Order: sequence, then C-alpha cells, then structure tokens
Amino acid sequence: MKKIILLIVIYFFMTLPGYSQKSDTIIIDASKVNTKVLIPGTHRYLVYFKMGKDSSRKMHQLWSRSIAFINYESKEAISVTQEWEDNDTVVHKTYSVLDKKDFATLYHEGWWKRNGKSTFDFIKKEAKDKDVLLIEKKDSNSIKQQIAFEIACSQYFLNWHLDLEVFPLLPYKNGVTFKINFYDPGFGVPKYVSYSVIGSGFLTGYNNQKIDCWLLKHGSLPRNQELFWISKQTKEVLKLEQTFAGGRGRYKIKLGYSY
Repeated sequence: MKKIILLIVIYFFMTLPGYSQKSDTIIIDASKVNTKVLIPGTHRYLVYFKMGKDSSRKMHQLWSRSIAFINYESKEAISVTQEWEDNDTVVHKTYSVLDKKDFATLYHEGWWKRNGKSTFDFIKKEAKDKDVLLIEKKDSNSIKQQIAFEIACSQYFLNWHLDLEVFPLLPYKNGVTFKINFYDPGFGVPKYVSYSVIGSGFLTGYNNQKIDCWLLKHGSLPRNQELFWISKQTKEVLKLEQTFAGGRGRYKIKLGYSY
C-alpha cells in the first residue's frame, strides 16, 4: 500500500507544469545570467551572405556594438549601442539600457533608415513610434506592437536584439538546452526559444592561436539552422554560421580588433 501511495505521489509531481525528468534543460530566468562576463568597449562584426557553398560573399555589413557600465534612473545598468553600416550608409542604430543584475531591458531605442525612430521605456511603460505613443495609434501594426509591449512589461524576458550580448551570460555545459524568453521590442510577443549546446570546437585566431569554443545551435536543417561559436575563455560570440534551404547562408565574424 505504501509503495502504491509513493508511486501516486511521484506521478503527481511528474505531471506538474514545468516538471521535467531531463536535467539538461535550463529555463533562463533572472537568477541564471552572469553580466560580469561582459567586456566593455566597442566590438565589431563582419556580416555577409552566401547564396551557395561556392558562391561569392554578398550584402556585406559592418556591425559595431559598444558596451558600457552606467547609472540609469538611479540603477546600476549596462548600455549597448549598435550601429549597422551597409556599404557607405548607416542603416540601423539602437541604444539599449539593461539592468546590471539580470540584464532585464529598462529602455530600448531603435532607428531604421526606412522606418525611422521607435522607443520602448519599460520603467515608464511607454512605447512610441516616431515620438507618438503606440497606444494612441489605431493602425493594426501599432495595436499588435502595443499588445506585445504590454505583455513584455509583465514578465522577465531577454532582448532578442541583443542576442550577441545575451549568449555570453548563459551557464554553459555540454549537452544543455537553454529555453530563453526572448522579445525584440517593436515585433511579436515574447516567446520561449530553445538553444542547445551540442559540443565544442576550435577556431584558429592570430598567431595560430587555438580558441576553444562552445557550439550553440538553434533551429534545424534544411529550413534554418544557426550555429554560434562562443569562446569558453572570454564568453564572446566569435562566429555565427546560419544555413538556409538550398545551401544559402549568413555569417557573422567578430573582428580581432576595433578602431
């Protein structure tokens, strides 16, 4: 009788939401990020596409991403400033402010060459498009953005527009899968996305230096797969290989120095 009761109790806990027998899945919350690993200063990435395995590189961009430790609204915070250059033109800029403790987004401002400026203030709970409150706009896109923003304000999320800064913060170990509640301000509602550590690999740096990296995978072939190379020593994202159907690919390569 006691064994039957014990089995019932075990079954009850196993069926509770969030329970998993797998110890290799980590749901990322505020307690599981380590912002101390971030390296202040400017970091640059070369971004390009290839239309096939042996094709030339196309659509080059240079992404500059600057990290600083600041004070914001009486809080210890981290700012991340991005600037994306396309040939001879700046096409995109963002300025994001994150809580230093858990990397929660406090403020996010973006500008696109085609669409102009948008701001998302998570302390004041105000979202604007071209300096007009989203809540005052009646078009369907603004309504969707406002709904997504309000949902994001009610929960802990990590800023998907800062994925290259988020990935260094995670508690890596071989075989683990991270479930991250990602939200990109101005786009869809927050959603949990899975990224799996599938092993290790080496990149060759200057002076034939061998850089030991975690391999972090998202998605799957043939439709869309991302493979990030993350330095075990510095925690920086050094490389992205993104593969689409038909052998097309997008690549991000961290430059060895910035100026």
